[in-house]
Order: sequence, then C-alpha cells, then structure tokens
Amino acid sequence: MYRKKNYLIITAIFILTFLAGNLVYPQFLNIYRFPNIPFKFGLDLQGGVHLVYQANLAEIEPEERTKTMEGLRDVIERRIDIFGVVEPRVEVKDERLIIELAGVFDVAEAIRIIGETPFLQFKEQRSSEETEKILAIQQMVREIIGEGQEITPEGFQKIQEIENWEMAFWNPHFKSTELTGKFLKRSEVDFAQALAEPIISLQFNEEGAQLFEEITNRNIGKPLAIYIDNIEISAPIVQEKITGGRAQISGRFTVEEARELSRNLNAGALPIPIELISQQTVGPVLGRISLDESLRAGLYGLLAVMIFLILIYRLPGLLAAFALGIYLILLLAIFKLIGVTLTLAGVAGIIFSVGIAVDANILIFSRMREEIKEGKSISRSIEEGFKRAWSSIYDGNLTTLLIALILFVLGVGFVRGFAFTLGLGILISMFSAIVITKSFMIFFEGTKLGRLKWLWS
Repeated sequence: MYRKKNYLIITAIFILTFLAGNLVYPQFLNIYRFPNIPFKFGLDLQGGVHLVYQANLAEIEPEERTKTMEGLRDVIERRIDIFGVVEPRVEVKDERLIIELAGVFDVAEAIRIIGETPFLQFKEQRSSEETEKILAIQQMVREIIGEGQEITPEGFQKIQEIENWEMAFWNPHFKSTELTGKFLKRSEVDFAQALAEPIISLQFNEEGAQLFEEITNRNIGKPLAIYIDNIEISAPIVQEKITGGRAQISGRFTVEEARELSRNLNAGALPIPIELISQQTVGPVLGRISLDESLRAGLYGLLAVMIFLILIYRLPGLLAAFALGIYLILLLAIFKLIGVTLTLAGVAGIIFSVGIAVDANILIFSRMREEIKEGKSISRSIEEGFKRAWSSIYDGNLTTLLIALILFVLGVGFVRGFAFTLGLGILISMFSAIVITKSFMIFFEGTKLGRLKWLWS
C-alpha cells in the first residue's frame, strides 16, 4: 500500500513536470496547444528608459510631503498603465520620482506619456496684507537683480539676506489650498448653454468634496482660481457654498482642447508639479549580455553542484540532481504563470535558492550515512534520515524565508525582486527535497540497487 502511494506520487510528479516543461518551453515537443507565455524581464535585462523627475514641494507642508509624494507615485503608475507599459517601476526617493519603463526605447514618447499629465490646483485669494507684503519683497528682489534679469549665484546670496525672501517666489494674489488633482474622481466635457462653449465638469471623491465645500464656504463673494500646470485657467466668483463635490472649468477652450484636457485629467491629475531632470536609455544589447552571462554562471554552478552530489553521495546524489532539474522547471513555470518580472537581482535569488535546496539534500544524505553505518536497512535509513534532518532543514529554511520576507516588505526595486524569487525558490526547494527526492529514493530502494549499500553510503 505504501509503495502504491509512492508510485502515484511519482506519476503525479512526472505529469506536473511534463506540463510545467511545456509551459516553460512549448516549442520543445511542438505542442502548440500550450500557451506561449513570454518571460517578463526588468529594465536591466530587457533595456528601456530610466527617468528622474524632481517634485516641487515648496507649497506643501513638511508633514504632508511624504503622503503627497506617495500620491504622485500612484497617479504616475495609473497614467503609465493606461498606455500599456508593462510592469513599470516607479519609486519615490526624497523629493524625486524615479521611473523605469522596461521595453520602451522612445525617450520622447516616454516623456510625453508622463509629462502630459496635468497638475490641477484650486487657489484662494490672499488677504490684502499678504499681497502687499509679497509684492514689496518681489520689488526688493527686482532692485537687486535688475528688471527681467536672470538670478546669478551672487544675486541669490543677496536675495537670501532679505527677511522672508522665500515669499518673493510666491503668487502674490492667490495661495494654494489642499484641493488638487489627487482628489479628482472624474471629469467630462459639457457645454455652457448660453455661449455654447465647451466646459469641463469635475467630480471629486468624498474627501475632495468635503474640502471643496469648506473652501467655497470661506470664500463666498471672492474668486476661486483654477490652475492647470501653474497657469490660471479661470477664477470664478464663489456665489455660495457648494456641496456635492462638483466644479466647472471654463477657459474658452476649443472642443478638441477640452476633450484632451478632460482625458488627461481622468488619466490622473498630478498632486504636485514635476520637472524632468535626468533621462537615460538602457539598450537591449547590454541587457541581453548581462542575462546570458548570469545564466551561464548559474548553469555552470548548477552542473558543479550536481557533479558534487553524484561523486560524494552516489545514487542519492544522482536522484537529488534529477530532482533539482525538476525544481528549476517548476520554478520557471510558476514565474511565467504569475508574471514575475525577472531582473539580475531576481536571477541571483533563483541561483541562491538552488544552493539552499542542495543544502537540504546534504543534511538528509549525511544523516542517512550515519544510520547505514549503524547497521540499519536502506529503507529504515531513508526514513530516519529525512525524519532527523527535518528540524535542521525547517529551521534553516524558515530563517532564510523570514529574511526574504523582511527584504520584500522593507526593500525597494531590485532588493524586492531578489527577495521574492528567493522566497518562492525556498518554498519550491523544500518541496523538491522533502517530496521529490524522497519519492525517488523510496522507489529505487525497492529495486536491486537498494541492496547495494555502497551506492547509498
């Protein structure tokens, strides 16, 4: 009964390996019914565009800057996805936004995709005292640098000697509110009945609707300016408190301009303005060379490990080497199925997990040798070897798995890629060592080879 169960397990392993192998390489048996799912490669392997944007946080309170940058990242990711860019990498680093688009080599197109996203703001009128103060400071600055002249380093040092010099760069008439494009739910083109001109209707989310109500309530009888990309589009007078989170933008648009603006706002209005400060293209040739060299190194390492297992542990080592091949096929099939984006760091995680899988086999085989030297049968030695080595395998793999989890949660970019492939590799490697290798050994233990102790010790 026990052997019959083991035969069923081995049959299931071979069926699973066959299906996984054809998923990884469907051209091998020319079975075209298997889906040809391509591997997804990161920027370092596939090539693409690397862009760095500087965010302007001058008008954002310090305690709100982290939250604002996170909102900016979310909007950019949504904007990129609309244009069909697969697996974009968008990261926040202080006041900079780092964007990597794998498989995109048209830098101008990439910049257009991101740069077209408008920055929507609602600004309320300043008090007359504030306006006069700002205008006075701006006049002092003009006297230092001259009318219409650019600011030199020497001039900037003199400007900083003015009290509250930062106010020289503020809008003297309007100040920003918390209501920006990040609260926008949707926008659509409408037409003013009186003038038959296109206008843009805005609908804010629940939080934005509350902010809009508070802003209009405190600005009744005053203008509320609407800015897009720091350009004033309109400044209607607030007649009453507006509830429901609805607003309109009118600015003598053509129909096409209104539709384009509405479409871009729906794609994602930026919560803060950004400026491109760096751009770089990573060629696919360089990525292919890196991938080929990494795979070659991994293959040589795998072959060396297999030879070591066979020479030192004989038949169990041969079975473990065969199980390692199955392990790699299963792992690559899972990567294809769940759409893992492979980077050089991810490939390193796979290679590292192979070493962990071998480590589990070595613990088992070493324990088996001790049992055989004590005069126990091959069958009993296999059972005791797996049973007594399990605690060490469990502790070692669990510790590494916890480290991979911490790296994935706290890390960014390539670190997370390494952690993910390592963690997944550990789980599959445990299945390989405990289930696949053990099933093969039980199968051969019942054959003539099972009576040759020199093959097992």
